[in-house]
Amino acid sequence: MSTPAHDTEGRQALRLGGRKLAFMAFSSLGIIYSDIGTSPLYVLTTIFSTTGPAPNKEDIIGGISAIVWAFTLLPLLKYIGFALSFGSGEGEGGPFALYQQIFPRDDPGRDPNDDRELTKHIEVVSHGKPVVSRSSRLQKLRWPLQIWTLFATALTMADGILTPAVSVTSSVGGLAVVAPVVSDHVIPISIGFLLVLFLGQRFGTAKLSIVFAPLTFLWFALIGISGIINVASQPSILRAFDPSRAIMFFVRTKNYDALAGVLLALTGCEAIFANLGQFTASSIRISFVCLVYPALIFQYLGQGARIITDGTVMANPFYLSIPGGPNGGLWWITWVMGVIASLIASQAMITATFTLVNQLIGMGAFPSIRINHTSILTAGQVYVPAINWLLMIGTIATVAGFGSSFALTLAYGFAVATVMFITTTLLAFHIPLIKGYHWSLGVLFFLFFGFLDALFWGAALRKVPEGAWFPLALGSVLCIFMVFWTWGQELERIFDTTHSRKLNSVVFNDTTVSDIKSETTTKEPISEVHEVEHGLPVLENVGGSVQLQDRIACDSHGDFYIKKPDGTMFQLARTTTTAIFYKPSGGQGVPHAFSTFLHQVPALPRIIIFLSTWTVARPHVELADRYFVTKARSLDGFYGVTMKRGYLDRISPEIEHILGQIQTIEAIFSPVDVEKRLARIAEASKTVTHINSSYRLISRHQNNGIVDWVRRALIEELYDRCRVMFPDESSSPESLEETLHLKVIAEI
Repeated sequence: MSTPAHDTEGRQALRLGGRKLAFMAFSSLGIIYSDIGTSPLYVLTTIFSTTGPAPNKEDIIGGISAIVWAFTLLPLLKYIGFALSFGSGEGEGGPFALYQQIFPRDDPGRDPNDDRELTKHIEVVSHGKPVVSRSSRLQKLRWPLQIWTLFATALTMADGILTPAVSVTSSVGGLAVVAPVVSDHVIPISIGFLLVLFLGQRFGTAKLSIVFAPLTFLWFALIGISGIINVASQPSILRAFDPSRAIMFFVRTKNYDALAGVLLALTGCEAIFANLGQFTASSIRISFVCLVYPALIFQYLGQGARIITDGTVMANPFYLSIPGGPNGGLWWITWVMGVIASLIASQAMITATFTLVNQLIGMGAFPSIRINHTSILTAGQVYVPAINWLLMIGTIATVAGFGSSFALTLAYGFAVATVMFITTTLLAFHIPLIKGYHWSLGVLFFLFFGFLDALFWGAALRKVPEGAWFPLALGSVLCIFMVFWTWGQELERIFDTTHSRKLNSVVFNDTTVSDIKSETTTKEPISEVHEVEHGLPVLENVGGSVQLQDRIACDSHGDFYIKKPDGTMFQLARTTTTAIFYKPSGGQGVPHAFSTFLHQVPALPRIIIFLSTWTVARPHVELADRYFVTKARSLDGFYGVTMKRGYLDRISPEIEHILGQIQTIEAIFSPVDVEKRLARIAEASKTVTHINSSYRLISRHQNNGIVDWVRRALIEELYDRCRVMFPDESSSPESLEETLHLKVIAEI
C-alpha cells in the first residue's frame, strides 16, 4: 500500500461509460433540466402583451428567432460546449468551482505526510530569481474576483427561492384556462405542492432522480411532440432559424425590454454547470443534445406557429396551444405533467444550492453546518437540512408575498443574467491560466459571450424597480455575509499558520536543556540531529504495512521541560494517560493549543497523539487502511497520526486500533526493553482524553480609533459569536465523554 504522499484518492471527476453513462444521462433529466424545461410555461407572455391585439406574423417569427438563437448560443454553445470542460479536478462546476481553481484554499502540492511532521518545518530557500506563482501574480485580483464570485453564488442561492415560486405558480395557474374559479386559489395550491417538494429532499438526489427522471422524460416528450404537431400546421415558423429575423425584430420594435422575456427561456441554464458535481460532463451533454434541446426548440416554434394561426391563444400560449384544445385528453395529461415538471424544476435549483453550500463550506466562505451525503457512488450528491428548511420558508413567503405568477416573473431572470456574465468572466480567466491557451483566446471568449451576457444583463437591470430588486437585495445580503465570513476565516487561517510550532520548541528533553544551559544550542533544535545520521533503519507503520526509512531512532526516557515566560525551565510531571490533540488545520508542527495546555496543566501524558483528518472521495475506508502513524524519534511518547476517512465514515477515531499500531511501531523501533515500553503504553491507554481546542478571538490593535472600533465589533461581537453558533465539527470527536474543550485566546 502506498503512503499518503503518493495517494491520489482526493476526489476526482467521475468517469463512466456504456450503460452507466446512459443511465446517468437519463437521471440528469430530472435534476438538471427540469427548470429550463418548464420555461415554455411563461416565456412568450413576457415577450408579447397578453392583452390587446395579437402581434403580427413577422414579430412572432422574430421573437421566436430570438429565443432559438439565445438558446443555441448560450445553453448549447457556452455551457454544454465550453463550460462543462472547465470543471474542477474534483468534478465540481459553477462559478465558485472556477474561482477555486485559480485561488485554491489549500496548497495543491500539500503532502498528507506533513501533517505528521512534528519536529521540523520544511523550508525551501531560493538562491536565484524567486519563482512567482500564478496566484502571486494575481493576488491583486484575488479579493475582487472572490467578491465577484460570491455575488454570483449568492444570486444562484437566491434563485433557489425564486425558481420553485415561479415554476409552480405558473403551472398551477394553467388550470384557470379550463376552470377560471381556480384563479383565486392558485397561491394556496402552489404552497401545498411546495411543502411536499421540500419535505422530500431528505431522500437525496440519487433516490429523487430515479423518480424524477422518467417523469421529466415524459414531459420533454409531450412538449416536443406538441411542438412538432403545431409546426406542421404552420411551417412558416421555421423561418425563425434565420438569425436576421431576431435582429430585425428588435430593430423594428425597439423593444429592448423584450430581451428580458427571452432571458426567461434560459433560466435554469446555470444549473447545467452548477450541478456538474452531481453528474458528469458527458452525461449532461448527452441528455441535452439528444432530448432537451430539440424538445424545447420545437415547443417554442410550435407556440409561435399556433399564435400565427390563432391570435387568441396569446392569452396563455402554452396551455392554449396544446393539440386538441382545452378539456381534451392531451390537455389534461399535459397539465398534470406540467405541475409535476414544475415541482421537479424546483429540484434543479435546490440541488444546485446544496452543491454550492458544500463548496462554500469547503472554501471557508460559509459557516460549517451539517451536510448529509446521499450517494455511495458520487461524493457530490449532498443534502443540507438547514438550507432546505430556509429555502422552504423563503419560497413559501415569496409566493405569498408576490401573490401571482406574473409578479414573480418580473423578479425572475436578474439572477440568471448576472450569474451568466460572472461565469463568462471567470471562464475567460481560466482559458490562459488553467487551460494554458494563449491569452488572446480568453479575450475573444469574453468579448463574444460577454457581449451576449451583457445584453441580457442590461435588460434584466431595467426590471429592478418592477421586482428584480428582490433577488438583488437577497443576493447582496448573502454576498456581504459570505465576504465577512471569508475574511474572518482567513484571519484564523493566518493565525494558525503563524502560531503552529515545532514540537521540540515547545517541549525540551534533558539533552536540549543541557545544551541551552551551556549556550551551545544552534538555531535548529538538537533533537533533529539524528535525522542526518545513517545506520540503523527506522520502520514507519503505514496503514497496516511498514515503510523503511534510513534514519536512527533516539530513545529518550528522561525528563521533559517547558520554558516559562521568564526564560527558566519548568520540569513537567509525566502522567500515565493518553491525550489526543486534534489538528483541524493540518500542516507541520503542533497546534498552538498544545503549548496553552502545557502552561495551564503542567503535566505531560505518557502518550500524546496529534491527530489530523483527511477525507477522501470514497464512501468508506477500510480500517486497515485508515490510519498512518509516525513516531517522533527524538522525543519519547509523541506520535503524529493521519486518519483517512470516507465521506460516509464516522468522525471519531478508533483509539484501540491507533494504540495497537503505536505498540507495533515501538516494538520495531526500540527492541531494547520492548516489554517495558509496551507495558507503559498499555497502562497509559486505560485513560484516554480527547483535547479539542477552540479560539476566543480578540481583535488586534491597528492604531486607528475608528478602524479599531469597527474591527473589534466585527470580530469580537459578530464573527466570534457566529463561530460559537456554527462550530466546525468536521475533525472533532463525536460525543466522546472524555473530551476536554480548551479555549485558546487568539489575537487576529
